[in-house]
Amino acid sequence: MREIEFDVVVKAVKDMIMHCGTDLPQDTYDALQAAMEAEKSPVSKEVIRQILENANIAKDEKRPLCQDTGLAVFFVKVGEEVRINGGLLRDAINQGTEEGYTEGYLRASTCEPFSRLNLKDTVGYNLPAIIHFDIVSGDKIDIEYAAKGGGSENVSRAKVFPPAAGKDGIVEYVKEVISDAGGNPCPPITVGVGIGGTFERAVISSKHALFRDLETTHEDPEMAELEERILNEINKLGIGAMGMGGTKTALAVHIESNPCHIASLPVSVNVQCHSSRHTHITI
Repeated sequence: MREIEFDVVVKAVKDMIMHCGTDLPQDTYDALQAAMEAEKSPVSKEVIRQILENANIAKDEKRPLCQDTGLAVFFVKVGEEVRINGGLLRDAINQGTEEGYTEGYLRASTCEPFSRLNLKDTVGYNLPAIIHFDIVSGDKIDIEYAAKGGGSENVSRAKVFPPAAGKDGIVEYVKEVISDAGGNPCPPITVGVGIGGTFERAVISSKHALFRDLETTHEDPEMAELEERILNEINKLGIGAMGMGGTKTALAVHIESNPCHIASLPVSVNVQCHSSRHTHITI
């Protein structure tokens, strides 16, 4: 059994959050650069140029990429042969989250659903983190992190279709979700699509799909073809960067699929803004 010190996890999580708050991931930066070069609308081309300029300033001056620094979302794979020495893994992640958001001068965004009172002085600064755990073999802890802003989360949706809806039904549904969203999620966006499983599995899968590097395609050729088809359809909508009209509304569409019940076809669409802040470490 391998032991990992509690404070090691805290520091690792804090460093992830502070880095992501100011440094746009290279895959996202490269995708935006390519989108700017391919964009046919002069207005949207200029908007993307300004997005990239903002990313450069944020990196150089260590300032937040966006005023909405998001909720902290984690997908954590825990090896069966590892234990945390000095506390619980969940507590270490939450402590690292609080330290990362406070030391990085990132906005505290968690609040009570109805009173809208901020929880920074009660539960903790930008706590609790949203953590999805999975138990795997081995003696390591794999942590994926993303900052999920409200604008993109607000336009995300889920629906359970009859199986007969098939691929055509999924394509039309994703188009409908993105069309209704318009410029609200701050495009160019990344679109995560969860297919199959149960209702909640589809939703979680659509969120996790956003963590994939933008330059990658699905390992299943059938799913890769569907990703490309949906991406093309979205970019035909003409929404463009920040809703200004153009040919590059989405940078990528990523699908995660799961086996499902014979009577249902759950589908979830989760959207990420142009500031796709995500990273991954293994301890």
